[in-house]
Amino acid sequence: MALKDMVVSVLEGSGLLPLWNMLAPWLALDERQLIFVAATPVFIAVTLWEYLRIRHDPARMDLPEAIRNFALGAGYQVTELLFAGLIAFPVYAFVYHHRLLDLELTWVTGFLTFVGVDFCFYWMHRSSHRIRWFWAAHVVHHSSERMNFSTAMRQNATNIFNGMWMFYLPLALLGFNPVWIGIAYALSLVYQFFIHTTLVGQLPRWVEGVFNTPSHHRVHHGRNPGYIDRNYGGTLILWDRLFGTFVAEDEQAPPEYGITRPVHSHNLLVLWTHEYVDLFRAMARPGGGLLSRLKHLWKPPEWDRDRE
Repeated sequence: MALKDMVVSVLEGSGLLPLWNMLAPWLALDERQLIFVAATPVFIAVTLWEYLRIRHDPARMDLPEAIRNFALGAGYQVTELLFAGLIAFPVYAFVYHHRLLDLELTWVTGFLTFVGVDFCFYWMHRSSHRIRWFWAAHVVHHSSERMNFSTAMRQNATNIFNGMWMFYLPLALLGFNPVWIGIAYALSLVYQFFIHTTLVGQLPRWVEGVFNTPSHHRVHHGRNPGYIDRNYGGTLILWDRLFGTFVAEDEQAPPEYGITRPVHSHNLLVLWTHEYVDLFRAMARPGGGLLSRLKHLWKPPEWDRDRE
C-alpha cells in the first residue's frame, strides 16, 4: 500500500472525512489567507534580517513592538479564516452567480484581474482613510510610530466585519472568479509587505513612476501635514498619479510616522478597538438628530458635528 493510500485510510477510518470534504471547498475559496499563512515564515525571516540591521536604532526598531505587530497580524489572519466563509464568500458567490460575463482564466484575464484588484484596492484604501467606519479598522496599521517590515503585519482582527471586502464585488459581477480575486489580492498584500521599510531608498525612475515603492509608502505612513492621506496605491502608484493623491517623498521633510491622535497602549484589544470606541462615543454625545449622529459613520475621521 502506498503511503498516500495509508494516509487516506487513516482519515477514512477516523470518521472525519465528511468534515474534511465540507472544509476543503471553504479553504480553496480562501486561497488568499492560505497564501498569507505560507508567506508568513518569509515575512518573519525578512523582519529578522531587518532587525539585525537597525536593532540599535530605537526610532526605527523596537523588538517588543515588532512582536506585537505580528500578534496583531495573527489575530487578523485567524478572524479572516474563521469568518470570511460565513460573511464574505456567500455574497461573492451570489454576485458571481449573476455575473455579466463568462470569463475563462487566461493570461489576459489574469492580468485584468490583477489590474482590477489593484484599482479596487486604491478606492478601498482611500475610503478607509476618508470614511470613519472603515478608518476604525484601518487605523491600527498606521498607529505605529516606526516604519519597518513588522509594521506591515499590523492589521485589525475586525477587518472582515466592517465590510471593506465589498469594494471588490464589482469584479465578481463583471465575471472575474472570486478565487482569482482573492489570489490577486493576497499577492498584492505580499508585495506590499516589502515596501514597509526605511532601508530601501529611491529606486530607478521608471520603477518609482509605475509601482508603489518603499519611498512612496513611507509618505503614506507619514503624519506630516503634506503627507496625510496620500499614496493609497497597492502594487501600482498609477492610480494616485491619475486621481491626484500622489506626493513624492521629500528628503528635506522626512516622514513622521504614526497618527495625529496617538494611542499609547500595548493591549491588542485596545489597539484593535480604540477608534470604534471613540466613534460610538462621538455618536452618543448630546446634540443633533439621529441623522446628524449617524454621519460620524461615513464622514472623515476628523469631522465633528459640533463644528458643522
